[in-house]
Order: sequence, then C-alpha cells, then structure tokens
Amino acid sequence: MSKILIRGAQVLGGEIQDVLVDGETIAEVGTGLSAEGATVIDAEGQILLPGLVDLHTHLREPGREDSETVLTGTRAAASGGYTAVFAMANTHPVADTAGVVEQVYRLGKESGYCDVQPIGAVTVGLEGRKLAELGAMHDSAAGVTVFSDDGKCVDDAVIMRRALEYVKAFDGVVAQHAQEPRLTEGAQMNEGIVSSELGLGGWPAVAEESIIARDVLLAEHVGSRVHICHLSTAGSVEIVRWAKSRGIDVTAEVTPHHLLLTDELVRSYNPVYKVNPPLRTEKDVLALREALADGTIDIVATDHAPHPHEDKDCEWAAAAMGMVGLETALSVVQQTMVETGLLDWAGVADRMSFAPARIGRAKGHGRPVSAGEPANLTLVDPAYRGVVDPADFASRSRNTPYEGRELPGRVTHTILRGRATVVDGKLA
Repeated sequence: MSKILIRGAQVLGGEIQDVLVDGETIAEVGTGLSAEGATVIDAEGQILLPGLVDLHTHLREPGREDSETVLTGTRAAASGGYTAVFAMANTHPVADTAGVVEQVYRLGKESGYCDVQPIGAVTVGLEGRKLAELGAMHDSAAGVTVFSDDGKCVDDAVIMRRALEYVKAFDGVVAQHAQEPRLTEGAQMNEGIVSSELGLGGWPAVAEESIIARDVLLAEHVGSRVHICHLSTAGSVEIVRWAKSRGIDVTAEVTPHHLLLTDELVRSYNPVYKVNPPLRTEKDVLALREALADGTIDIVATDHAPHPHEDKDCEWAAAAMGMVGLETALSVVQQTMVETGLLDWAGVADRMSFAPARIGRAKGHGRPVSAGEPANLTLVDPAYRGVVDPADFASRSRNTPYEGRELPGRVTHTILRGRATVVDGKLA
C-alpha cells in the first residue's frame, strides 16, 4: 500500500503537524516525520481537516443523468473536499425500495471519488400517502439510516408520526423538507418587500416554521430523531433553539447559499437565484450565521441541486429551483463564518465533517485526525483567492449563483481512505 506524508499542515487550523498516511489509515501524527518511499505533500500554510461530509446532495441518478450522475457528482464532491455524501431520494424512479438504494450505493462504490450513502424516501413515490419500505432499505446492502422526501414535505402529521416511530427501532432519522404546501402554492420567492415590488408570488417564512414546530413536537412525543433540512429563516432558528432547550432530539442544517445570498438578488430575475427554500432577507442570513456559530444549527449541507442548461436558462416562472454547491461550499463557509470570526477551522471541521457524519451514522468519516483513524482528509489553502468559473466544475451542471464572484480558499488535496482523489487542486 502507498504512503503519503503531509508535512507542516495546521491540523484543524491549530498546531502545525506532519501526518503520515500508510495504506487506508493515518499511521502517525507528529513533527519531523519521515517515511521512505512516501509521496510528500508540502502543506505549509494549509489547513488539514477531516474529509468533509455532505448530508444533503442530489446526484440525480437514476433517471436524470442529463443533470448529474453518481460519477460526475462524486467528482464534484471530491473537488470540494468531500469524502462522503448522502444522496437524496428524489430520483426517477424514486429511491423508495431496497432495489433502488442498492443501485445508488453500487454506483457510488464504482465511482471511487467519495463514499455515497443513499437516503431513502419516507413515502412511496414521494407522494406523502403511504410509508415506503423503510425497514427493507435499512436492512439492504446500502444500510439506509436517513429518510427524506426532500423536494416535498411530509405534510401529513399522521404519516410523519408513523415514520418517526418506525425509524426509532434502528436509530434512524427523518430529514424533513419543511414546507407547508398550502401556504406556498404559486410561490416564486421569499414573501416580503422584494416580492411585493417584483409582483412575484411570496413564500412566507411561516410555511417553513409551522412544519418545524409541528415536527419537533412529534419527535418529542415519539422520542425519535428528526432533522430539519435547509433551514432558512430567523423564526426557524428560534423554534429549533427552543426545541433543543427542551431536550428534543432535533438537528438542523443550513446551506452555504443561505449563509451568503439574499432575496435582493432576485431583482435581476436571473433564475440561477431561484431555489427551494427561497433566498431570504439579510436579517435571516445574519440569524443563520449566528445559529451555526452557537450550535443551534448543527451542520452545513450543500443541497447540491444540479439542473441542465435548458431548465435554468429560461424565464423565472418556468425555471427549476436549485443550485449546485459541492465545489464552492467550503469557500462560502470560509467567507461567511471564518473570515467574520464566527467560527474557527475546528468549528468548520465540526459543522462540515464531525456533526454530519454523526447525524447520518457515516462509518469511517468525521473522525479525528489522529493515528489509527481512517485516512479521509482534506487540505485547504485559505490564502487563495479566485473567481468562480463554472466551466471549471466537475459537476455536469453549471447552475451556480457564484459565477464571476471572488471567493476565498481552495481545496488542494482530498484523500479518501489513503488514496488521493484531488492533487494540487485537480482531480486525480
């Protein structure tokens, strides 16, 4: 097995250390390390993190390979510093059976760029009427532990309660897309001053907040785990904070774009800014940052949502919702959280590796950078500044809201179980 010696890295942004990788494992961490025949990476000035874990990725395969495939999506993930991603269930066919989740799991194994853990649908066909084969998906080779109808809300309280009761038996978690459908009919963007001025259908904050309030109470009643996808409003933050103060087993995620972008951008009518949940106000953005910093929001998740050119390059009303995010997530977090002093790099490691791996029960990921641990690692050059060019993306899709924007930081190396998937910023 090959050896890799990472020399002079700031481990989690702190102490400067050498890290020796031997095969699939971290063999030694210290200073002045050497190893005959090892590939040496000069990491002076760089931050060494545990491999990033994304709890919310859309890989589109099977069924929408024109947007993304498991191979192209995992190449994008590796480019962004990820060693594991959780693939959402809204594929075609829907990942609501053991057969489909096993297909996605197998495709992930074949890709080799990062580990892929399928997420199973909560309801058959994402239709919200009948529970999917939760137990069969968990017992399959994919070992599904996270279930979500993301893209749609499990709006029926009885179905949601039953799902929470079912997954409790094997320590699973239901990840809710919090969107009351009756309150968002015809909605195009955040409900507020900008939507009124533009004449676009408003998406009220209460549509998200009411579902979160209901679901944390259901989780408390059942004694089960619930996870809130892409939390986007200041009010949602307060509900989750209240629930945690009561000891309810709730976790929550925020996307990079909700940490940086606001609904003011919709004034351009550029469909690249059309996303679900919608971009909110500056007040919401600041509340989300503070909540991520104080731990009310547990993790950053990309909600990487690739679309083909024709689905976004059209009039606003007809455009699909979603943004790609795997390749820019760490840079956005550096800009919004690290450079503002809200998080240090150890905090980034927690929100983007340790905590998502813990919530999703991702084996071998989100582990300390110490001897004996799996060698899933990410090296970042924080001093780098570059302008985002989607032509450079590994993703099949280009629907990024950051095109032409300067962002800090660059992933120079990604290592998956001792094998470099990214070297000097390029896919291996």
